[in-house]
Amino acid sequence: MSLLANKNALITGGTAGIGKAIALAFLQQGANVAILGTNKDHAVRVVEELQSAKINQQQRIESFLVDVSNKLEVDNIVKDLILSWISIDILVNNAGITRDGLLIRMSEEDFDRVIEVNLKALFNLCRSVVPHMVKARSGNIINISSIVASTGNPGQFNYAASKAGVEGASKVLAKEVASRNIRINCIAPGFIQTRMTDKLTEAQKEHILSQIPLKAMGKPEDIANAAVFLASHLSSYITGQILTVDGGMVM
Repeated sequence: MSLLANKNALITGGTAGIGKAIALAFLQQGANVAILGTNKDHAVRVVEELQSAKINQQQRIESFLVDVSNKLEVDNIVKDLILSWISIDILVNNAGITRDGLLIRMSEEDFDRVIEVNLKALFNLCRSVVPHMVKARSGNIINISSIVASTGNPGQFNYAASKAGVEGASKVLAKEVASRNIRINCIAPGFIQTRMTDKLTEAQKEHILSQIPLKAMGKPEDIANAAVFLASHLSSYITGQILTVDGGMVM
């Protein structure tokens, strides 16, 4: 039996990397999927690519261009999805950016934009979706954090702050909505092979690998598998937790 049969899932940052892998895995488990992104060409291409992942023709996959840091845009998309789908059963807050630099050289704009996309967007999505989940007395939210929320990383003052905020906010929300049968959990990836890590030099990659006990970077599918677990009944007694998927970097 499919783990997510007939569930409706909304995934931000779903047009590439980890978000795309989660969308693929959810479709393979029977869910309907809506992905939010900011690049029209990527969105069209991903929807076409993911059509073959559906396990039945009734499944739906849709994409929308949304600035998730803009509350009005988020509210409008959620409203449209509720009208179309009736419910949003699973929300994955995956959208994220980096604008790295040492604190003494970091601009206010670079700090603000990372906080807006990585943290305020989570507020916008949860604030818009949770009331519908409360009404349904059911729901599941998965927030994508990072191991740097725990370890820190030079040059990522803004990014680490945003991801630490994601984890703290997730625990608060988990306590607020548990009585309504809504679960909130985080996944904290380590170094995953995505466009972000593709920018690293070979020397940087070697240094990172030396710190990973499993001696390999993760794949987007590793995070997607964790997301399927947290989105399904297999984790029905788990909420307010941080699932670290990092090859053993943080123990």
